[in-house]
Amino acid sequence: MRIAVVGAGISGLSAAHFLRKAGAEVAVFEKNPGPGGTIGTKVIDGYLVESGPNSTSETNFVIDELLSDLSISDEKVYADETSKYRFILRNGRLHALPGGPGSFISTKLWTLGGKLRLFAEPFIGKAGYEESIADFVTRRLGGEFLDYAINPFVAGVYAGSPSDLSVRAAFPKLYALEEKYGGLLKGALLGARERKKRGTKARASAKLFSFRSGMGILTSTIARELGESIRFGAAVESVKRDGTSFVVNYSLNAKLDSGIFDGVVLSVPAFAAAAIVKSWLPELSSELAKIKYPPVAVAVLGYRREQVRTDLKGFGFLVPEVESRKILGTIWSSSIFPDRAPEGCVEFTSFIGGSRQPKLTALSSEDVARVVHEENAALMKIDGVPVFRAVSKWEKAIPQYNIGHLSILDAVRHVESLYKGFYICSNYKDGISVADCIANGKKTAESFLA
Repeated sequence: MRIAVVGAGISGLSAAHFLRKAGAEVAVFEKNPGPGGTIGTKVIDGYLVESGPNSTSETNFVIDELLSDLSISDEKVYADETSKYRFILRNGRLHALPGGPGSFISTKLWTLGGKLRLFAEPFIGKAGYEESIADFVTRRLGGEFLDYAINPFVAGVYAGSPSDLSVRAAFPKLYALEEKYGGLLKGALLGARERKKRGTKARASAKLFSFRSGMGILTSTIARELGESIRFGAAVESVKRDGTSFVVNYSLNAKLDSGIFDGVVLSVPAFAAAAIVKSWLPELSSELAKIKYPPVAVAVLGYRREQVRTDLKGFGFLVPEVESRKILGTIWSSSIFPDRAPEGCVEFTSFIGGSRQPKLTALSSEDVARVVHEENAALMKIDGVPVFRAVSKWEKAIPQYNIGHLSILDAVRHVESLYKGFYICSNYKDGISVADCIANGKKTAESFLA
């Protein structure tokens, strides 16, 4: 069985790895000169700079299987214990997210009225239609909980807007609590009991980890294992069905070429996949083109520790939209994982843009760094200027699981059922996290075997 995998991000690389492990012959096409997609790690002047994902969680066993296959399990490093402390900005001050009933009662993150509103949640009925996250949370928990819990969380995960994202598509487990148990609080309690009996963990309690040398080791090691099976600089122009086979047309070194395969895995962003299948599957192409990707700029700034008059014991902080700041949030990178900054220094990774303020990403890299520094300096009591700056920009960063996304996925699965051997494996399908992408890579490989 000869399979073409289009795209050498973590989804495509994972699919290729598990396909080859099962005995298939794979050919990976990647238009860029190297692997990784949005995963990228560089070490500059002693600072470990991540241009994309900084970490992922142990939410499934496939991760351990992959790391074992690659012989890099020893490279895994878990987040510092203090990273469980996460902060939300309110009225210009950082407030720790409550970790239990006692801290929930005493926190100033929500007013007394906002806290009391939660007691009405068990008595709220179902909506009966596809809701946005904003509608769902406001209906069940109230507007204040939306503003100072869900809104910043959505910005941190999707760089998106709760008013646009579908709760069923973007947060299916949250939606399932209402569907299965009739409410969120009841579902959280009963669900915890059921998980305890099964011996499983909730995503929120799964361990956060990265690698000693950064997330890039994951994709670079898979690429090295695949060796000459990957064709870098090969831009796929189109994929078409030809009898029981698939024809992949691509350009390599300014020359057009093609290959015939028994199966194809599309592991590229939705807008790229839409262009590739347009001539063969115009209706699917139109559906994929609906998926939006807001721009995001990532600024990694370094300071001497004495410049920062904040404790820094924690993961970092998120910024609610109602606070009217210019950053989505900041990760305290050197507090979470070791060797992220030189001795005596600290490293912060901040994000701007997204669906909230996309125009900010059009600033020059120098201005992005300046804006981020000014925001962080005001919120974390930083003296002086950063001693290190590195900025990455993503014109189209994270796929948005907006209202109507489930219909798009229905169209994808319909085509996959019609044309055996054609699969889409990308982060706009079944989860955007690195862990989700790895699990979906194996699932795709298993679909071929089935």
